[in-house]
Amino acid sequence: MISRHKYIAIEGVIGVGKTSLARLLSEKMNARLVLENHEENPFLTQFYKDPRHYAFQTQIFFLLSRFKQQQELPEPDFFHSALVSDYIFPKDRIFAYINLSETEITLYEKVMGLMEVRVRKPDIVLYLQSSTERLMKNIRTRSRPYERDISEEYLRTLNEAYNHYFFNYEETPLLIINTTSLDFVNNPDHLAAITNEIEREHVGTRYFNPVDI
Repeated sequence: MISRHKYIAIEGVIGVGKTSLARLLSEKMNARLVLENHEENPFLTQFYKDPRHYAFQTQIFFLLSRFKQQQELPEPDFFHSALVSDYIFPKDRIFAYINLSETEITLYEKVMGLMEVRVRKPDIVLYLQSSTERLMKNIRTRSRPYERDISEEYLRTLNEAYNHYFFNYEETPLLIINTTSLDFVNNPDHLAAITNEIEREHVGTRYFNPVDI
């Protein structure tokens, strides 16, 4: 399958399945895959145990790591006609405004402002939306060590922040997909429905709320 899009980015809250979908799409589209590496952040485990104390260190490490990776994004070539990523650079602000103090935000914005103008924008962003209950279930099922201390209260706050961010997002074409009742990993029909929506031509924001597929 050859996509009309040269750069597809997938976003969503922890546990929604963005990395799984990125892998599936990259295989289906013969695209290069770019994944965010959470395990490299040495502060992440401590952050989930003590957010206030480790927020700034965790945030800055992620910001610098994401920027470095974005600067190294490969261009399409003879073997790979597209690029699929499991995050977008600007989403870093979602976590920053939840976790940082006002003083920390001031410093963060100075650094972020210098970086974001040098980051390539995707052709389309997929925002995978889900209920907090489904997200919590997914996190418990996969049982990653650094996620075991995530509270449902924090996850709910994060989910609300993501919804607010993407309901006001205008940087690129945006496809919002309600994945609460989807299983695109194990159900080929669900994956096919998503890929069909991706390839439909559109500008601005479009919503995909599957009911009977």
